[in-house]
Amino acid sequence: MKRVLITGANGLLGQKLAELFGRELAYELLLTSKHPDSLFDHEQLDYAALDITVKRAVTDLLLSFRPDWIINTAAYTEVDSCETNRELSWRVNVTGIEHLIDAAKKIGAKIVQLSSDHVFDGKNGPYDENARPNPLNYYGKTKLASENALHVSEVPNVIVRSMVLYGTGRQVKRNFALWLMDRFREKRPVTIADDQVGNPTLVDDLAYGIVKVVERDKEGVYHISGSELISRYDFALKLARVFGEDVSLIRAVKTERLMQAAQRPLKSGFITLKAESELGLKTMNAEKGLQTLKSQLNHGERKYAIHR
Repeated sequence: MKRVLITGANGLLGQKLAELFGRELAYELLLTSKHPDSLFDHEQLDYAALDITVKRAVTDLLLSFRPDWIINTAAYTEVDSCETNRELSWRVNVTGIEHLIDAAKKIGAKIVQLSSDHVFDGKNGPYDENARPNPLNYYGKTKLASENALHVSEVPNVIVRSMVLYGTGRQVKRNFALWLMDRFREKRPVTIADDQVGNPTLVDDLAYGIVKVVERDKEGVYHISGSELISRYDFALKLARVFGEDVSLIRAVKTERLMQAAQRPLKSGFITLKAESELGLKTMNAEKGLQTLKSQLNHGERKYAIHR
């Protein structure tokens, strides 16, 4: 039986990973996040509060549980806020993984680290795993620094890059899709960039890919994203049509007009052939992903089926 520890387990991706790993008897699971309480039933899944920026707390917990795999989904992901809160974003995104690396060395654990298309400048996407990083914003710089910390360590690791992550869960922060839905329900117009291109990724696909990484005992870098390359504006149009909302509320704009604090990689996107061939992964396009999200919301997917 493999022992798996998930950081950031109360977040969108962490919850989906808990659901998937929790269904398998082959894993002993420990969920962690900085919050004092789990969003799951304590009797079903073990939970411990953990702030990865506190080195002693990380070391003590990992020496106690001794996981075979550490999946680090804890991150500071608010791209614009990273520009103004640089000390905090570095502490969470870089110092946190350094603490996990130090503890992993002591127990021989492997690490799965989540990264982003923001490590690239978005000038000539879509990108494969061998493309040269060149981040434009501070968030991207912290994610690249976290990757580099793993590259120079002696810890076996997998770096999973994804982008434009969306989905639903218990008390999750508003991702792009959920934010759009809130605006539509309130009949409020939205202005969406039509020159930011990428692969919107349903969280279910990303989580499934990470499970496959652990199952198949992989190492290296993997790009896991939705299968369709599409602009943010066109994704918003698809969402409105899938959910029967008013498309006239959506207005297109160029990114420079949005006056965002952080620069965005415009021509982004991932080539996912490696994940498809090595992990047997086939991800959803935007239409299928949004239909799946609609079904989950209609069925109130907040009660996860954990089979132990």
